[in-house]
Formats: sequence, C-alpha cells, structure tokens
Amino acid sequence: MADAAGRLTKLAEEVLGAPLPVRIRAWDRSESGPPGAPTLVIRHRRALRRLLFKPGELGLARAWVAGDLDIEGDLYEALDQLAGLIWERDDAPKPQRAAVLRALARPEIRAAARELLSLAGAPVPPTPPAEEVRRRRGPLHTLRRDKEAISHHYDVGNDFYALVLGPSMVYSCAYWESPEATLEDAQRDKLDLICRKLGLREGRRLLDVGCGWGSMVLHAAREYGVRAVGITLSEEQATFARKRIAEAGLADRIEIRVQDYREIKDEPFDAISSIGMAEHVGRTQYAEYADALYSLLKPGGRLLNHQIARRPLADEEAYHVDEFIDRYVFPDGELAPIGRTVGQLEDAGFEVRDVEAIREHYALTLRSWVTNLERHWDEAARLTSAGRARVWRLYMAASALSFERNRIGVNQVLAVRTPEGGASGVSLRERTWNG
Repeated sequence: MADAAGRLTKLAEEVLGAPLPVRIRAWDRSESGPPGAPTLVIRHRRALRRLLFKPGELGLARAWVAGDLDIEGDLYEALDQLAGLIWERDDAPKPQRAAVLRALARPEIRAAARELLSLAGAPVPPTPPAEEVRRRRGPLHTLRRDKEAISHHYDVGNDFYALVLGPSMVYSCAYWESPEATLEDAQRDKLDLICRKLGLREGRRLLDVGCGWGSMVLHAAREYGVRAVGITLSEEQATFARKRIAEAGLADRIEIRVQDYREIKDEPFDAISSIGMAEHVGRTQYAEYADALYSLLKPGGRLLNHQIARRPLADEEAYHVDEFIDRYVFPDGELAPIGRTVGQLEDAGFEVRDVEAIREHYALTLRSWVTNLERHWDEAARLTSAGRARVWRLYMAASALSFERNRIGVNQVLAVRTPEGGASGVSLRERTWNG
C-alpha cells in the first residue's frame, strides 16, 4: 500500500498518454507529481471506489462533494489543468476518449487497472452524498417537476445565499465598468441597464419572471416609479423578497407571487424582465415560454431576456447536461446557443432589437462569489452543509473558467412586441438606453 500517490500517478499517465499536470497526495501521505503544482488530495480510498463504480464526471463529483477528494493550491489553475483530462466539455467529442479506450486495451493498462482495484479496497459501492438529486421520474418540465428542481437549487437557505451574493442578493451576471469595480456597484449597474433597455418610467407595469430575492423589482420601483409583479417558484425567495419590499415601503407598488410563468393570467404588461431564468425552461418548453411572454406584453412592450448560452454543436442531438450540474446544481437545466434563442423569440412574434454579449462579465461575477464563499467558508458550511458548500465552490469556480475560455457565454436580448403598424417605440440610436 506504500506510495499510493506514485502508483496512481503512473496509472493516470499511462492511461492519458501525457504527464499529469497536478500533484497527487494520497491517504497514506505519499506524494507524487510536479513540485509547485496544485495538489489533488485523495483523502480516502473511497474516492477510488466512487470512480470505479461510476467512472467519469459523476464519480469525481461524488468524491468531491463527500470530501474524499480535494484540491490544495490555486483552485482555478487546478481545474483549468484538469478540464481537458477529466471534465467532459460540449465543444469537442474528443479524440482523446478514443485514445483512452485504446490504452485500456493494452495489457499493461489492464494490469494497472487491477492495481487500482487493489488500491480502492473493499469492492462495495459508496452511498452517494446526501446533496445529490436522486433519480427523477416523469416527463421533463411539468409544473411540479420544475418547482422541485427550483427548490433544490434555491431553497438552501437565504442566509447562505447572502454570504455568497453579498448585500445586492442578485444571482445573475453583473455588469462591470472595470475589473476593479465592486460587486455591489456592478450588480446595481446591471439592474439599471436592464431598466433603461426596457424603457421603464413612472406608471408602467413590469413583470419580472424568476424574480429571485426581489432585487430587480425593488430597483425598478424605487428608481423608475413602476408597478411590478415578481414571480418565483421558491418559497424561501418569496418570503425574503416580501420582507425586503415591506422594509423599503414599496408593498403598495410590488407584488411577489409563488407562480409559474405558465400560470399568469394578468392583463398585459408594459415590460418583462427574465434574468437568469430561461436556463431552467428546457428546449422542449422554450417555444411555450416565448409564446407566453409575448402574450403577456402589450403591443409595443419590451422583453429583456438575460440568458446563459452554450456553443453550438455540429450534432445538436448529442447535447447533454453534464452529470455534476444535473445531479448537484441545476436539475433539468439546459443551455441553448444564442442563435436558437433569438430564432425562437422571433418565431413567437418578437422583433429582436439588440443582443449584447457580456460573457467576460460573468467570469468576474463568479470569481467574486467564490471569494465571498471562501471568506465565509465555516459559516456557509454551517448554514447548509459542508457538501453543499463544496458543490457551490466547485460549480462557480469551474463556471468562471468556462466563461473565460468561451465555452459558454451570456447574452441580454432585447425584443419588442412590435405592433402591426411597425412602430417599435425604440429610438433611432437607442444604444444609449435612455428609455
């Protein structure tokens, strides 16, 4: 059992056909790998059993969430180094995968695999961490299943989110004047940008779909004098938002509902904001989502759809959500290329007037959230669970890298329910967004 780290390093390099870019420290205190590199800490042999019984991303995710696996040193550098080796990415069906399969057919690799089995210990599949979403049943994106998925992600404690998000309580990409700006300033600037794009002013009525903790409707009512309705599927978010609104003295101007967008029967609104919500809709429901928002707008009304996008694939049918995100972060969430989103909004009848890509802004936002979480780590783990805090740290850090490397992006799409006469209400040089 001595020198488990050296044996694991040798096995990994033989399978990968390349030097391992990180150092390994094993449960027997042995170490191997390049000095000064981030260290992959295998705290328990159980991590190997998780990989053997569920090879790939899900096995690694379970080991990470359970605390069997950790990283010491620069988390971003380690994830960046490992991304091409262990995390599947949508931008490439890898030739590397075929190389791994060929390597596994070689006698020396089969011998190494037997050695891995001996290192792993008792051949018993470990129980998945409690934070994992168990197998779901029934069709995707029913009202009930969507509510359960939203609850998994958002009903983990308002106090926990307050530590991560800071006083703004905004859980979407901020809008940075410069990397030196504060997160609070950047989130305020994002909310104000959306209000200006929507042309909000006194007397107009706003619907915020997926209103979170109420920050958008609060800003719009306080700064632009609108009346607003915010909807969410999270009971905890709604409770928090109503309290903030009452404390701000705006309860007569803002209503918060626990409601699905498919259930709204109101008279049409002057404007709709959907900020970081459409990722939960799903590709099978997106046309219904676009149709519903179109029907909820008055002629001339504006929609601001703020949504994460992925890179398009040569074979779109091959798209799948990675297992870590699906089981631990956003159950049933799906991303679409920006071209498809624009096309579906147009199919619903919208005139798309502006698309602004703010990919780099999300990387800055996520790094700020990771810093907040790490600064308050002990309290965050106490408020939810150590496993849940580990989920959030990994997904936010990995997502920051994905935005930086252009694997995913985020866009604000401004669309108008333009009347038949063609008068959109958008000025000739509206890019100043003065409303």
